[in-house]
Amino acid sequence: MLALAVAAGASARAGDRPTPERRAVAYLAREVPRWSRENRCFSCHNNGDAARALYAALARSMAVPADALADTTRWLSRPDGWDDNGGDGPFSDKRLARVQFASALASAVSSGALPDRAALRLAAARLVEDQSADGSWPIDDAGAAVGSPASYGRPLATLSARDTLRAAGPERFRAAIDRAECWLIARPVNTMLDASVALLTVTNRREWTAFRLRALERLRAGQSHDGGWGPYVNTPSEPFDTALALLALARLDPSDEVRTLIIRGRAFLVAAQAPDGGWPETTRPAGAASYAQRLSTTGWATLALVATRARD
Repeated sequence: MLALAVAAGASARAGDRPTPERRAVAYLAREVPRWSRENRCFSCHNNGDAARALYAALARSMAVPADALADTTRWLSRPDGWDDNGGDGPFSDKRLARVQFASALASAVSSGALPDRAALRLAAARLVEDQSADGSWPIDDAGAAVGSPASYGRPLATLSARDTLRAAGPERFRAAIDRAECWLIARPVNTMLDASVALLTVTNRREWTAFRLRALERLRAGQSHDGGWGPYVNTPSEPFDTALALLALARLDPSDEVRTLIIRGRAFLVAAQAPDGGWPETTRPAGAASYAQRLSTTGWATLALVATRARD
């Protein structure tokens, strides 16, 4: 009886321990509203990438404090005011900001935090105006070799815009969606971000099976011994690159191989999580200090853990 009691007590204590997802949500719930309150403006990192992770957690029935997203939801619901924010400093890329805020807005709608879809349709229409003739969304760091958590890079910006248009109205925005997908699948799959974006682009398109398999092979080759992914094959693992890979793998059929890749990737993210619940920033080049990149990195890592937790 004593042994049973001890075992029961140990089990209860283990059940009380916060999961990595809950620790991340608690960190973001503190940080997301802090930027606008202290700086009197809204940012792509706090109120875009990081808020999107909280909406995703909310959609999965995880507990998110109401006041953590109240200001952000009000801000996102008024796309006409996004360009007059005044935040993010003198080098702000308003086109990228519209992509990031629109993505967060789509998550707010899908989570039920914002029931009215009118704002999402308006934001999507404005995104179409930013699309270039080749189908992509050009942004300031479009020439960068690899994207970063807060500044994306052209492939990730184009994928994010494509996803927002699909959420807003796949038929209404069909022409813009098709142009974006044509641009995305024409790109070479060199970096780990390329492979992740490729998988997220063509998950359910049967006619693109060979392209999908090529991207999966790239991720398979790029997974490090610690379970994570870096920007290239044989480069040190980074939380951002690992998060994107996990988000891509989570969309695939859960074969034994895919499940193993996900479990190892999750293990890297969990090991890399900081005591406060966030993640160290992924920067290009590595090792720099950036609050914006830390919030965006944590947003992406949280999205990945929330998306894959049922598989672990």
